[in-house]
Amino acid sequence: STQEIAGLAMSFIARTRRQEDQSANVYFADTEVDYRDDNRHMWKYHELGDEEEMFDEQDKSKADENPDEQGLPPRHYPEWDAQAKNYRPDWVSLYESLHPPGDAGKIDEILTKHALLAKRLKQVLDMLKPQRYVRVRYQEEGSELDLDVAIRSLIDFKAGATPDPRINMSHRNDGRDIAVSLLLDLSQSVDEIPDGCSQTILELSQEAVTLLGWSIEKLGDEFAVAGFSSNTRHEVRYQHIKGFTEPWNDEVKGRLAAIEAGYSTRMGAAIRHAGHTLAMRKADKKILLVLTDGEPSDIDVDDDEHLIRDTHKAVQELEQEGIYTHCINLDKKADEYVADIFGSRYSVIDNVDRLPEKLPRLFMSLTK
Repeated sequence: STQEIAGLAMSFIARTRRQEDQSANVYFADTEVDYRDDNRHMWKYHELGDEEEMFDEQDKSKADENPDEQGLPPRHYPEWDAQAKNYRPDWVSLYESLHPPGDAGKIDEILTKHALLAKRLKQVLDMLKPQRYVRVRYQEEGSELDLDVAIRSLIDFKAGATPDPRINMSHRNDGRDIAVSLLLDLSQSVDEIPDGCSQTILELSQEAVTLLGWSIEKLGDEFAVAGFSSNTRHEVRYQHIKGFTEPWNDEVKGRLAAIEAGYSTRMGAAIRHAGHTLAMRKADKKILLVLTDGEPSDIDVDDDEHLIRDTHKAVQELEQEGIYTHCINLDKKADEYVADIFGSRYSVIDNVDRLPEKLPRLFMSLTK
């Protein structure tokens, strides 16, 4: 009968429907979810008083909330599905932007606060810092004039002898040729104060990055800093704090001073994007440092293992590109999961209030 056929059809649909076709467990206010096939796009909803609303103010507030209306168009990255053993193509939308500025004086105050630590670090830096450029003399073509050879050639010329035409010199790299990218977890959890500390993880991270940036500037290595957070796969935020070619100046300090915590930790897409920027550098050694306080998570993912495996896949992708990834984890329970993501390339800092001291030293040990 028709009723029996309908029952069989409903039973078949219930057994075969895919996870992503099901309704989400999280509800979003004032958001049209693209996988809810209820034909909303066909309808317009009007209520009494709609014509009196201040649409300009509403549009402005929505623009502030939506990163895709503020900066570059999104970049789409795949996400690894371990169960299907395949990628979900263009699954994650990543929005990158320049972090808003703040008060650079705050960063200078951090350096003053840690003046004794900075003095100790400088002693180590002086031992690590190589003679970055070595002169190559007696070049017919070079970047600058070799004055001693040029004067000698001029004397020979006036004396009637054949002058040496190799009066230029150039420089070559001799020693460190490193590009480092630091990826900061700016999810909501870093705004918490750990047990035994008087500062939030965000504040301690800010101090640690300040000392690290100061240290790397002394060494002359290429260095970039970015922060990330996420609000479902449709909105991974990637904010540039310092670019590779930027000096450690007040503009960079201002962005670092203004970092804030919010949202979740979809780490795989952020690592892929950081790897994309690192891959374009010409350095001999490329390092991605990931500073986080926990495991990958997001509000539209019920299975935490899914994002752990995707992040592990992202780390493997970078390794194939010749990029070394190292995680600095501030979670006391990190040993339960961090090796599944980064293998042996991780450090767990249990005593979080020592992060400003340990992060620069860890960097130096990785780049000796």
